[in-house]
Amino acid sequence: MRAEFPARQHEWLDADAGPVVRPYTLTGGRVRPTVGLDLVAFVLAARGADPSAHPQLHPEHRRLVELTRRPVPVAELAVELDLAVCVVRVLVGDLLARGLVTVHQRQAGAAFLPDDNILKAVVNGLRAL
Repeated sequence: MRAEFPARQHEWLDADAGPVVRPYTLTGGRVRPTVGLDLVAFVLAARGADPSAHPQLHPEHRRLVELTRRPVPVAELAVELDLAVCVVRVLVGDLLARGLVTVHQRQAGAAFLPDDNILKAVVNGLRAL
């Protein structure tokens, strides 16, 4: 059964989905994570992590713990939750502070950095699309 909304609807209301939760409500207004996280940093649920022991966690926190039963990059978590990466970084920081997840980041200098010519060719190819 779909709830009816007043005649004047805001752009953030969707008759099918219901009211949309603003990202800053999930993070308590915070915009910066407590730790720096790369997009490619892998997040893994801690052994025996039980988010139900933390009743103050949002459903998105709980979903993050479930998704990270295997190592998952931060960018993929953002896609899975359909949230902005900055929001996911804050939520992962919350879980990290509670010991519910661990983060594994690539070591500086360990990544292969492509040649500038390759990057320019990719940009030009994308523009041609």
